[in-house]
Amino acid sequence: MPSLKAVKSRITSVKSTQQITRAMKMVAASKLRRAQDRLLQMRPYAEKLTRILNNVSSNLSEENVSEYAKSRDVRNVLFVVFTSDKGLCGAFNTSLFRYLRQLISSQYSTYERNNRLKIMTVGSKGRDYYKRRGHELVDQYTDLFSEQTFGNVRIAAESVMQMYRDGEVDKVVLVYNTFKNVATQVVTNEQILPVESTSEKDEKVTNNIDYIYEPSEEYIVEELIPQSLKIQFYKAYLESAASEQGARMTAMDQATDNAGELLKQLKLTYNRTRQAAITKEILEIVAGADALES
Repeated sequence: MPSLKAVKSRITSVKSTQQITRAMKMVAASKLRRAQDRLLQMRPYAEKLTRILNNVSSNLSEENVSEYAKSRDVRNVLFVVFTSDKGLCGAFNTSLFRYLRQLISSQYSTYERNNRLKIMTVGSKGRDYYKRRGHELVDQYTDLFSEQTFGNVRIAAESVMQMYRDGEVDKVVLVYNTFKNVATQVVTNEQILPVESTSEKDEKVTNNIDYIYEPSEEYIVEELIPQSLKIQFYKAYLESAASEQGARMTAMDQATDNAGELLKQLKLTYNRTRQAAITKEILEIVAGADALES
């Protein structure tokens, strides 16, 4: 049976840990509210803009087809992986790594064998994970989640678009956690390059839409399509940011509850140890008294 001092020290340590996890839960809840507000404001706009982009891409004349929508042989594939910068968020990162591993094995194993699979990470956890496993990263971005602004994400999006224009990659897929609610985050993948037309995404939707282009098709191609791609990138970033805080809030809540259960067990052990020590002292006193009488 452990000593009273050891049990008491353990109780103090667990209480301190419980205070930390409770504080982290409150901080995560506060950050989640802000991230969720940004996401809910952006999501309808991004989804509608994506649908318009797909429709426009399928209706542009051949001479004005955007370089981001032209079909070409896929030789190199780029995965942009959105992870967190910090830990203590449960299975937020590990489930994403597992999902990407399964996705590559099932659909992109040929590219991996031929060393034509590239990875870009957004978040230090993803960077550390793939570097430990010997993966060469084409680019990496950290500390973007401290300030959830479009300007920070735009730099990463423009880097991806530049690699696509230069022919370094022929397909770009975003892999991130989609925010459902505080307790549920679903890992998903989304192809942003090349831009898929409406007919490619949904055969039931007709692409014979008569658009009026103002000021011109050329302007739409040069300005709207690149901007909408950055918006898609930003939406994925916001989804990941909200999912991270939801996962951290849930993880810290569970850790606080587990600490409470552990405290109950430790206090019970402390009382039993204390009672055993008192009983031992009484027996020693009685034995000493008997020895004196003898």
